[in-house]
Amino acid sequence: MSAGSAPPAGGQPRATLTVFDAVAMIVGIVIGVGIFKAPSIVAGNVGSEAAFILLWIAGGVISLIGALCYAELGSAHPNAGGEYYFLSRAYGDWLGFLFAWARMTVIQTGAIAAIAFVFGDYASTLLSLGRYSSAIYAGLAVVAITALNVSGTSESKWVQNTLTAVLALVVLAVVVSGLTAAPAAPAPAAAPAQGASWFSGLALIFVLLTYGGWNEAAYLTAEMRDTRRNIVRALVIGIVVITVLYLLLNLAYLRALGLAGMQSSRAVASDLMKATWGEGGAWLLGIMVITAALSTLNATVFTGARTNYALGRDFAIFRVLGRWNDGVSTPVNALLTQGAIALVLVLLASFTPDGFQTMVAYTAPAFWLFFTLTGISLFLLRRQRNKQSVTGGAAPLERGPDGIRSAREPDSYRVPFYPVTPLLFVAASAYMLYSSFNYAMSLDPGSIGAMVGIAMLASGVPVLMWAKRVAAQAG
Repeated sequence: MSAGSAPPAGGQPRATLTVFDAVAMIVGIVIGVGIFKAPSIVAGNVGSEAAFILLWIAGGVISLIGALCYAELGSAHPNAGGEYYFLSRAYGDWLGFLFAWARMTVIQTGAIAAIAFVFGDYASTLLSLGRYSSAIYAGLAVVAITALNVSGTSESKWVQNTLTAVLALVVLAVVVSGLTAAPAAPAPAAAPAQGASWFSGLALIFVLLTYGGWNEAAYLTAEMRDTRRNIVRALVIGIVVITVLYLLLNLAYLRALGLAGMQSSRAVASDLMKATWGEGGAWLLGIMVITAALSTLNATVFTGARTNYALGRDFAIFRVLGRWNDGVSTPVNALLTQGAIALVLVLLASFTPDGFQTMVAYTAPAFWLFFTLTGISLFLLRRQRNKQSVTGGAAPLERGPDGIRSAREPDSYRVPFYPVTPLLFVAASAYMLYSSFNYAMSLDPGSIGAMVGIAMLASGVPVLMWAKRVAAQAG
């Protein structure tokens, strides 16, 4: 416990999640609306169908590399704080605090608002509520999913499992329809981006954006049974399932529309449905995207509150967030705070032309900054353990989901091909940080969202100083 920490209040997380529960969370978070929007952009930036498919395979490989790195971090350091805990141990509690602050005010709450806006956009196509229909639906979704999670972990995980299973079945149904239907008449091709080839940086940005979210498994480690083995299984199984589904869906897009048709499409999933099932497919697509958005939203709300809980557990000024409600096995105060901030972001984004785009630009630079730093933390934490082993010093004790244990236990998972594997992960994350910042600043009003997000991250510095002052006065 650091100098700026507060004694834990309330209960502790219980190991109630199975491998299947964790896989459902990972798949539910990742397979969202991106796969129904990004493929046409990717197709427009490559020169052949082979290059298109190779980029999606590359996205799965990069995600798997990152997942293996996170498996080592989560296995050696299981904690409800996830990345917050990794960063605090590797760099000091100051960076952990800034990450938790950014996650509470920018990264996770911004992602919740963005997902809610996609839900609102598609719900509005089925039943419009007027000028601010998307924002109204988005707000209602945030309230409903937050209430579901406040009601308890058991209820939330069963809803998540059901939504993920339904989503996977619907995606498979679309895949079968696309792969078995006669190819549609080719549409006029839009000109590919200049220099398009098997590799395109812009295309990879959207591929990795579509794969994003698997890292949320880090926040499940304190609630998983047999974490040291199951976190690896959950991450690997989750990434493999996602990659297979993405490849099948993109092959279905190519079968039904061809690369030229995808390049000229503004809504590739909708065009696939029309090509296979006619106009009635638009309604099915709307229901499918709504299901995907709710699945992603539920999993994102579930994992996001765990960082707020860890922040409240460690810093006195946020003590109210660090209370775990044993009755429902969930951090109720952290969930309510997260929901309130997300609602404020929904309200503010409702005054911009595109709430989803604004929220993506708001979150992306901060997300990839801390993603890169988390990858580097694997080197720092492993060096700490190796140094303790060489000097013969006692490894610090950590509280895992199954009791007190050494941070240097021999059965902790270690990423294969070290240091090449984590170096590749750090390089990919740094590239995404650079690319996402450039992309966000090139947008209007996306640039405004990016600047506000950076300002919110910077505002964590004076809050950190306040927290340290309060701790010093109390100490």
